[in-house]
Order: sequence, then structure tokens, then C-alpha cells
Amino acid sequence: MTLQYDELKKQIDSRRTFAIISHPDAGKTTMTEKLLFYGGAIRLAGSIKGRKTKKYAASDWMEMERERGISITSSALQFSYNGYRINILDTPGHQDFSEDTYRTLTAADSALMMIDMAKGVEAQTKKLFKVCRMQGIPIFTFINKLDRQGREPLELLDEIENVLGIGSYPLNWPAGMASGSYGLYDRRLHKLELSQGGRISEIMPANGLGLEDAALKNALGDSFHDTLRDEIALLDGAGDNFELDKVRKGLLTPVFFGSAISGFGIETFFHEFLQMATPPGGTKSNEGLIEPTAEKFSGFIFKIQANMNPAHRDRIAFLRVCSGKFEQDKVVNLVRTGKNIKLSQPQQFLAQNRNIVEEAYPGDIIGLFDPGIYQIGDTLCEGGSFQFEKLPRFSPELFAKVTARDATKYKQYHKGLSQLTEEGAVQVFKVPGTDEIILGVVGELQFEVFQHRLQSEYGAAVNLQRLPYHLARWVMDADPETLSRLRSFVVKDANDKTVLLFENEYSLNYVKNNNPSVTLYTLEECPVV
Repeated sequence: MTLQYDELKKQIDSRRTFAIISHPDAGKTTMTEKLLFYGGAIRLAGSIKGRKTKKYAASDWMEMERERGISITSSALQFSYNGYRINILDTPGHQDFSEDTYRTLTAADSALMMIDMAKGVEAQTKKLFKVCRMQGIPIFTFINKLDRQGREPLELLDEIENVLGIGSYPLNWPAGMASGSYGLYDRRLHKLELSQGGRISEIMPANGLGLEDAALKNALGDSFHDTLRDEIALLDGAGDNFELDKVRKGLLTPVFFGSAISGFGIETFFHEFLQMATPPGGTKSNEGLIEPTAEKFSGFIFKIQANMNPAHRDRIAFLRVCSGKFEQDKVVNLVRTGKNIKLSQPQQFLAQNRNIVEEAYPGDIIGLFDPGIYQIGDTLCEGGSFQFEKLPRFSPELFAKVTARDATKYKQYHKGLSQLTEEGAVQVFKVPGTDEIILGVVGELQFEVFQHRLQSEYGAAVNLQRLPYHLARWVMDADPETLSRLRSFVVKDANDKTVLLFENEYSLNYVKNNNPSVTLYTLEECPVV
């Protein structure tokens, strides 16, 4: 092995790139803030609940996120901790932005699933878990809000296993205390973390005696000690065995309990998580698996974001490094166009704060200045022409006609329309033979975000007129005469492909049944779009 290979392997092994997923309000962004805090990336952990005090989450950079107290776009955050280089992908929990989350998950090597202790496994958690499962990435579970009244831990474990269909192994376990406070018992290290006011007050080692240690008994009290001993015995006897190989194959989820808002249990969790999570692995391409240790650089664009810095009105393409070593000013092939691109001024992020990065390794997320040349899913590689697998795409389900309120803002309106639709959350369609523009989205809130951003970032106010359509199908083989007979609204997408809009399944099936020669595709199925 060469010195170059050894150094590359060392850098890869130190990387941990993971996404945090959850249903809204399960504590995802608060967890992100706490991890940044423990990593020394920020001095004060903010919270999306902190609007009144103006202490906003570092991962929520967009004005509307801070106003509404929700995450509506993915954030990429990098910092070092305990010998590891961490890349956190903080994703939106709201289902209206799930498309952004699905694409972001393709850049992750593992996922941290947050579950509210009172609410258990919720609807959006199920959807995001399914995407992670399809990718075969390790899934770690953090059951949050231990400091509040919640459901029984054993009931939550049963729900994880029965609803999500994955084995679970709790690495720590909640313990009540005679003082009315609570603790966490570490099943592998046999120690008890005690809380006071929601924060760690003491960590008690069991001195090799486990739960029979007298100091632990005294701290818990007889009744709570007996309950904890019985529950641990039940887990040891009837629960899954811990197998790291199963964890890394996505077949077993390690479970941790704690409180993100107070920080109780977080540092212990993070230490364990970093040891168990996988470093960057191979990435699938049309030429087979591209290993991270391959000598030449490669990566793919999984997200494009306009106006991250409102003062400069710039656009950033987020790239996941897949192989080799990235260096500033490296010349690479943009495979889709076949053109060579010089990657100048690459950046790494802590939300809206950026630093120029001179080098990066597999697993790292870097931002590339985008003058309009990149598209989501683009492959960039050094000295090659392979392409990584396509990123997931979704057919829109809601539609609206968009018009500018002020004709004098025509230039700003079209610039904003172009840049925001290239981010991928909103799709634009044109009505043939007219100047009408139709927007298509997956979730209702995306319309509101689009309207807000056009006004605040481009100074172009718009009106949105909702349309009655809920299904879009692409058609490749219909001549104009056939199209004129179809009972549907005909539009063209951004690539000038024909799209039919339908109000409901009945109207869609009517066209299918009466036009067997016409093949209709969802965007996910479409072979050429």
C-alpha cells in the first residue's frame, strides 16, 4: 500500500456522515444544536423554540425558518469531535418537504431517528425510515424528551419493532428515583447517569457489580431499583442480542433514551454512536461500485440552494465526496454535459457561516458556487465518465397558476422563478401556446415558501391561483392529434416534455382505458425526463 492510500484510508475512517430524521417536533433540530455544542462548533446551543429570545438554531438559516420555528430545508454542518470529522445533514421533518429529505438521505452513511417519548413512532418517521431501509444504511434511534411524561419504554420498543419491522437493542434504560428525578442505566458499561434539574449531576460506576452495587441501590431507592432490575432482566432474556454487524446492515437499531433540550444522555449517546456508525462506503454507479479509496476524486450533487447569503444572492450546489481526495481548483468532468469544470472556492458550512475548504475526503459535504451549470443528481469525477445512480424524483400532487403582481418586476420574477425551481422542491410547467406558468409541488406548504422567498429574496410579489389537478403523468409517444382527444390538461415541463394533469384517479383511468396505445408515466418511472 502506498503512503497516499494509507492517508486516504485514515481520513475516510475518521469520517461520520449522518442524517437526522424525525416527525416534526420530535427534537431533531434541538439534537443537532446539542451535538454542535458538544463538538465546540457553537458556544450556545440554540433551539427552534427560541424565537422570542432571538436565539435561533444554527442549522435554521433561512428567514422563514426563524419566523415560523420549523426546519423547511436541509442543512449541512461540519465540525470535528474526539478525533472524528462529523458531517451532519439536518433534514426537514414536515412532510411537505419530504422530497428534499429523501434526496439528502442519499448523501448519508447512517441515520439518527428521533422519536418523541410521548408520541412514539409517527407518520413521517415511518416514511423516512422506509427510505433509509431501502438504502440499507444503519439506523440509530434516540427516544427523546425523557424529562417529560411519556409512554412506557417497553411499549415504545414494541412499537419500533412491530410498526417499523426492525429489531432493537436499548443501550441505556430509564430509571426512576426516589427523589422524583430520574437516571439512565448503561447496559454495556454498567453505570448510572443521574439527573438533577434535567442535567447530569453524577455518573456512578457499578464497580463490576452491575445493578447489585449498593451505591446504585441507594441512589434509586428499593422500589425503583427492583423495577429497573426486573426490566433489565427482561431485556437480557427476551430482547434482541447486540450484534454490530446487524446494526451496520440496517437490521438492528441501537436505542438510546435521553433529553435533547437538557442535554441529559446526549454526550454518552454521541460517543457510542460515533464508534458504531459506519465510515463512508462504496457508491453505486453505472460502472459498478465506486469505492471511497479509489485514487481519483468523484462526487454527486444532491441539493442546490439559492440565496444562502442574501447579501450576495449566490447559489450553492451541495456535493457529497464519494472517492479520492478533493482539492481546491481541481478540474473535473461534469458528466451530464461532458465539460471540464474548475472547482474554485469550495466551501464547508455551519448553516449560513462558511469557510473556504482546501481539501476534502469521502463523506465530506462541500458547497460549490453554481453559476447555473449544475443540476440535482449531477456526477462530477476526475478522469472518468461514469454516473452515480439517479436521485429519487416525485410527481407533484398540487398545482397553481403563478402570476407577477407587478409587471415592472418582470426580470426579478423570472430570475427567482428560475432559481427556486432549480432547487427541486417546486416544478414549473408551461401551457403550450400561452405565457401561463403552472407550479407543481408535493406539499401545500411549499407554495407558501415559494411565495415568501420570491418576495423576500427577489422583491417579486406573486399571486397563486390553485388549480383542481392532483395527478401528473408524462407521455412520450402521443401525437398532437391524440393529445387533443385526451380528457386532460396538457402542459410542458422544464425540459419541454409533454405532461398531462388530471383531477383524480377516475379521470386518469378514463384516459388509460380509452387510449391503450398511449403510455403514461409518473416522474419516478419516466425514462427520459
